[in-house]
Amino acid sequence: MQGVGAVILAAGQGKRMRSETPKVLHCAAGRPLVRHVLDAVEEAGITEVVVVIGQGADMVREALGPQYNYALQEKQLGTGDAVLKALPHLSAECKEVLVVCGDTPLLRSETLAKLVRSRQETGAAAAVLTGIFEDPQGYGRIIRTADDMVEAIVEESDATVEQKRIQEINTGSYAFTKEALETTIHRLQPDNKQGEYYLTDCIHLLREADQPVTAVIAPTIETAGINTRRQLADAERILREWECERLMSEGVTIYDPSTTYVDKGVQVGQDTIIYPFTFLEGKTIIGRRCVIGPGTRLYSVLLGDGVSVQYSVVAASTVGNECQIGPYSHIRPGNVLADQVKIGGFVELKASSVGEGSKIPHLSYIGDTVIGTDVNIGAGTITCNYDGAHKHKTFIEDGVFIGSNTNLVAPVSVGKDAVIGAGSTITRDVPAACLAVERAKQVMIPDWGQKKRKKGEHEEE
Repeated sequence: MQGVGAVILAAGQGKRMRSETPKVLHCAAGRPLVRHVLDAVEEAGITEVVVVIGQGADMVREALGPQYNYALQEKQLGTGDAVLKALPHLSAECKEVLVVCGDTPLLRSETLAKLVRSRQETGAAAAVLTGIFEDPQGYGRIIRTADDMVEAIVEESDATVEQKRIQEINTGSYAFTKEALETTIHRLQPDNKQGEYYLTDCIHLLREADQPVTAVIAPTIETAGINTRRQLADAERILREWECERLMSEGVTIYDPSTTYVDKGVQVGQDTIIYPFTFLEGKTIIGRRCVIGPGTRLYSVLLGDGVSVQYSVVAASTVGNECQIGPYSHIRPGNVLADQVKIGGFVELKASSVGEGSKIPHLSYIGDTVIGTDVNIGAGTITCNYDGAHKHKTFIEDGVFIGSNTNLVAPVSVGKDAVIGAGSTITRDVPAACLAVERAKQVMIPDWGQKKRKKGEHEEE
């Protein structure tokens, strides 16, 4: 949208959240509340954005990054004062201003675009985004004229008993001409019970000047602001439902959307099946024909096609095609699995690469390790990568067979096609095609068990 700038109100403390974290930084569907608002504004085609910050200003600035202009509201003197602080940061090319609260994560870009278009098409000085609530308690009420234009917005704390019965509420989003906003905002007075400068009074001033103000009624589900943890949970549920609906419309099977948690922006390929109690978080991208879950968490993972993951946690790793993970595996950050790798039950993998066709079927810890192709890691194999001060690497080349209950004490390497006998503790490099066995000699003591039992019987007496 050419000539349109946006002001995002993100300076509030959010006392009812009972948190040291600024309200707008609490997350729903994997993103801070204010990030959802910024996404909607940008998807509506608005590129000039000013974020008003106050409570936890440094935290908000760090979370959102340097790509936005920031206006600091040091004292919480109301929404009018917040917008006043933002106006100097808008460019001369900006002729219209969209104002949106930073705690409204359910607002869609289409609704914001409709608000701006409504003001433009009607020629009004401002447009207000409103909603119809059965229980409007806590919200400012919309006062209409006889010809259905907006006359004023009255805050709940200042409303009369009759005005409190009105069900049309102010959502906190507006579209102004910049001229109308600048003309009225300098005339605001804190003549209310809160002693604050209300942006809503700009509407009253415009009407006093015979300037028309229109309204757009938004879908009720989009209008809710987040002020409590319960409202945050409600927003999370709605956003999760929307993401599941999006994935299902793209050809993904989700057996139980109510127990499937999908962050906004997660990508899943066609014909993938997602079982209940699955969490898809962060920047996760899943290929086609995968089977995910049940009881699985994927965080910022890149999965190829045909991957199976069940009852496992996979974080910040890359997994090739046709891999099997789980049940009950923990793939920690920094792993790269090639195609057709098997990571079985109760395996922990950390900062390692596993070559094509290699298998770690069960009960192993593999850390800081490079594994070649077609390697078999026996049950109970441990890479001893930490000496108490430093982490060390293990290198296992192609075709190696490692027997069960093996300890590989890093730094160590095992050459191509080598075999490690079960129960060995390997502390030196193993050459290619070599059999390495390190065990204490088995000692046999006849009748020892019987003698021990007799001794125990005497002690009990």
